[in-house]
Amino acid sequence: MTTMTTQIVGLPHGRPMTRADLGDMPDDGQRYELLDGLLIVSPAPITRHQRALLRLAVALYNASPEDVEVLTAPFDVVLSEDTVIQPDIVVARKSDLTERDLPGAPLLSVEVLSPSTRSVDELLKKDRLARAGCPHYWIVDPSEPSIRAWELNGRDYQLVAHSTGHEAFSAVTPITVTVKPADLVD
Repeated sequence: MTTMTTQIVGLPHGRPMTRADLGDMPDDGQRYELLDGLLIVSPAPITRHQRALLRLAVALYNASPEDVEVLTAPFDVVLSEDTVIQPDIVVARKSDLTERDLPGAPLLSVEVLSPSTRSVDELLKKDRLARAGCPHYWIVDPSEPSIRAWELNGRDYQLVAHSTGHEAFSAVTPITVTVKPADLVD
């Protein structure tokens, strides 16, 4: 008789996970993140997602000032000991980065939506980044295609731009860039 268990070997039992526990996760192509001590596991994204991510990252990189770094996932953004996220695109001051991660909020966090991550990106990550003081948060929806941009106003995000299809999306902070959502996926 074989006994099945739902407990994953190596995961803490009876306590929230911490940043230190992430080092025990397998290198299996999944994205492992923590939100308030809960493990979030996401599968590898589809081609349309990756295309949008790469094209936007290249546009941001090409327009970035000398003191700013543009990085793509997987790269840890440590908001607290129990909240470590990997935004699809991170824009941060070079001076704020370590060799391993970004200890604190970036200048800009960008998520490209996937069916499996939509609610986490639109609700949980957005909330945690606002609490951490991330001044800019963008969401790219490759299925529409669209880009929505929020700026931190006090403790909450305020929608400041929403472009769809071939309508130009322009930002001046933290990087001056103009893109068309359709061009990110076509």
